[in-house]
Amino acid sequence: MHLLQPRFYVGPLLATSALVCSSDISAQTAPSTLSCDMSGYVRRADVTARVSLGVLAVEWTAGGDERVSLRFAIRGGTPVIDELALRSGQVDDWVAVATNLGFEFRIVEGLRRISNQQLAPLRDLGVELTQDIVDRYKWDVFWDAPLDLRTEVSGGNPPPAAGVAGQPGLPRAAEEIRRGTAAFSASGCTLRTDGRRLSVTFPGLTLGSFTGALVVSVYEGTNLIRVEAVASTDLPSVAYKYDAGLTGLDLGPDSRVRWRDIASQEQSYSLRGPINEDPVALRAANRLVVAETNGLAIAAFPPPHTFFWAREVEINVGNNWYRKDGADTFSFGIRQGEQEVVDRYLANWSLYSAPPGTEQHMAAYFFPTLGGAEVAFEGALAFTRGDVYEPLDGYQVMGSHYHTDMGRTLMATGSVDSRLSDFEVLRSAGINIAGPVDRPREDTQLEEQHWLFRGAERHSDETFMVMPQMENSNLLGGHWDLLFSHPVYYVDERGAGAPLVTEHPEYGRVYNIGSVEDMLDMIDAEDMLVYMPHPRTKGSTGYPDAVRETPQFLNDRYRGVGWRWGMGSDLSEVRLSDKRVIPLLDDMNNWIAGTGLRPKYLLAITETYTKAPGDDIYANGPVSYLRIGDLPSPGDYAPIVSALEQGEYFVTSGEVLVPSHRYVGSGSGMSVVAEVSWTFPLDFVEVVFGDGVRTTSRRMSATDLPAFGSETFTIPFDATGQAWVRFAAWDSAGNGAMTMPIRLNAR
Repeated sequence: MHLLQPRFYVGPLLATSALVCSSDISAQTAPSTLSCDMSGYVRRADVTARVSLGVLAVEWTAGGDERVSLRFAIRGGTPVIDELALRSGQVDDWVAVATNLGFEFRIVEGLRRISNQQLAPLRDLGVELTQDIVDRYKWDVFWDAPLDLRTEVSGGNPPPAAGVAGQPGLPRAAEEIRRGTAAFSASGCTLRTDGRRLSVTFPGLTLGSFTGALVVSVYEGTNLIRVEAVASTDLPSVAYKYDAGLTGLDLGPDSRVRWRDIASQEQSYSLRGPINEDPVALRAANRLVVAETNGLAIAAFPPPHTFFWAREVEINVGNNWYRKDGADTFSFGIRQGEQEVVDRYLANWSLYSAPPGTEQHMAAYFFPTLGGAEVAFEGALAFTRGDVYEPLDGYQVMGSHYHTDMGRTLMATGSVDSRLSDFEVLRSAGINIAGPVDRPREDTQLEEQHWLFRGAERHSDETFMVMPQMENSNLLGGHWDLLFSHPVYYVDERGAGAPLVTEHPEYGRVYNIGSVEDMLDMIDAEDMLVYMPHPRTKGSTGYPDAVRETPQFLNDRYRGVGWRWGMGSDLSEVRLSDKRVIPLLDDMNNWIAGTGLRPKYLLAITETYTKAPGDDIYANGPVSYLRIGDLPSPGDYAPIVSALEQGEYFVTSGEVLVPSHRYVGSGSGMSVVAEVSWTFPLDFVEVVFGDGVRTTSRRMSATDLPAFGSETFTIPFDATGQAWVRFAAWDSAGNGAMTMPIRLNAR
């Protein structure tokens, strides 16, 4: 059992960091004298650093029996890798992977605007739309496309069929878009040791309107290298995207780039063609490309989840790149798509949000190895468990809020037995329970429900279940999902004198819903649950805050809200959706403290549409691990509803798992005991609790633990006067897992 000394944090759980970026270098530029502030460095047996003859040498024990060496220098004010080398524990000689490597960062900036989809519910709530209100909510926009200059598009919002008007402040202008590459004026560096992590910071970066520093972090026990531009802008409405990579790799007879295409077939290019004028985009599976040089291999890949802002689809638009720069050198890395998506989806290509002064972490990972390309592929893929949600004894993996229009799609095929590829793709990602969320049309509402229910059963078996859901935008406030314990038919209309329940000749019992009371009666009678899928944004802007004192919210069937990153992706966040959803989870439980209600929960959602083989399912959606044992029979969703209602689950991005946790003791002697497993080096674990007014976190650093670990943590906390508590664990790539709150009965 691992008992860590806690570090205490009180109040909003919003963390920030340092600042960073970089540029190309010329191998002919003589190295400057490099001085480093070593005051934050702690020598460890397996991670060492020293400065000699103007070069900073960092060496560490990596995975298996490999050791890695990075030698940093500064040339013309630009940080470079003078040499990247590896050796086996059985061999004394170092093997140079590359020399004179540069760091390349490119940025594209646009203007962040609020959408009318956000403004509409605020107007309906009577909110005065001042500039302060606009500036508050614009950062959580979904329907924004700062790089799309087409005048015929409805302002970065859904197409007219979705019934949403364009954005204020249109049309966009070409001069709103700025492009830049990183430049440096560094004269030294700073070293900092944090457990098994050693970070080297080079200040003096400029990248478009951003300024900051380049940070390179290595981790004892793994080959993983994190390179990030940590930078901020003072401009008021910046949305941006970035690309990153390494330049100056040696192009020899055996050099090449390797990747797997969207059909997972191996591809490679020997770089024997002409010099490239631009980076070559790769639609590589798993967001992963491998460069072979000097007989060794380096994998490049992004953080798996923070790399993506909210989108409607998981289409792979090319997240990696290479470039032949000359007869003797090439470059490679990660990139973010711009105009490669089909027209329908450009309208919510919203980019990242960069509120003024926030430190944005633009990161890429590199994984060098002696073992060749296949070892590099395997080593990199291990961090995301092969892009498959790992099976866990006693649990089923649930994905939710998939806009597949299952009922309508099956109707269009003419056969309820049509097989939809959406669910085959979800099953292949390790998901056991898939929740399609339909929004039937008024004139075919019952028919679409019928096809949805029947089709869901036909796509289900003992290892995979399709669990129907229905998204609504009436009565209860904002958008909200109904989760069914069994098929239930209803229409959104109840005429004068009509009963709540009628018998339909084909569908049997049908509910006629005309009021909040009608809806709550059906939900209670039919064992249904409610979650708000995208709170405080989109059509739920201002919600659930606006209904916190209503009968619907103060009903145990109203379980909580959806958790998904994006919809205002902000790379200053430490946790996924650190500024919108996670604070709301804690707010909701403070609102209901003392009411006797069950705590409010999160449900992992996606908000994505049609899926096809090759789509990046894993990176774009979190999941919920439900403790329910075996799947129930098709059409019987009651055990799933029960687990959700009782909070017998945790939500996760996939890399961090919490197989078990419990609370022991009471009052000032209470502790949480939690079993955690992870892939990326862990960052911290925390116990979070609230007294009805204030939220408190006791956070423990876990940076002294290796990558690919498993540990049981014990965190003491004072539960005196507290109303609720939950546990969470977060890794160094921003991935994490959260358990559902429990009530402490303090009131």
